[in-house]
Amino acid sequence: MELNYQVLVDEREISNKLSKFVRILDKRQWDGLGEMFSENVVFDYAEGVERQGLSEMRNRISSFLANCGPTHHLLGSLIIEVDGDTATSRAYIQSRHNGLGERSNLYFDANGEYVDQWERQETGWIIVKRLAINMFQQGDFGALGSSQTLSTSK
Repeated sequence: MELNYQVLVDEREISNKLSKFVRILDKRQWDGLGEMFSENVVFDYAEGVERQGLSEMRNRISSFLANCGPTHHLLGSLIIEVDGDTATSRAYIQSRHNGLGERSNLYFDANGEYVDQWERQETGWIIVKRLAINMFQQGDFGALGSSQTLSTSK
């Protein structure tokens, strides 16, 4: 197998951006989403509905996390396939959501996978499409302090 230095560099950049993404979630630093998602990103967060736009994504994500306490998102089993100026990544996601205030005894765990399509741009790699797949959940959705629901997929 021939070692391709550029592919290694590309994989490293994508891996680092995915790691930064989960930290953005846990720190609620929504402005950082623009560093890794295109302005016209297409996404489906396990709802069976494709949505579009960074602003819409920011609103969807922040609405789930705005009323819960601390969260902890972990990525693992990362696979990245680079093909020139495009790439696909697959990463398992495990997230713990703790309740806030009188709901602090509640928790909600979600486990699934992010499947991302990337494009190389002048500023670096950026996600142009994300599919979030729910594998299983446990705990009390009330920890999120929201009446919204997540679907259980595949």
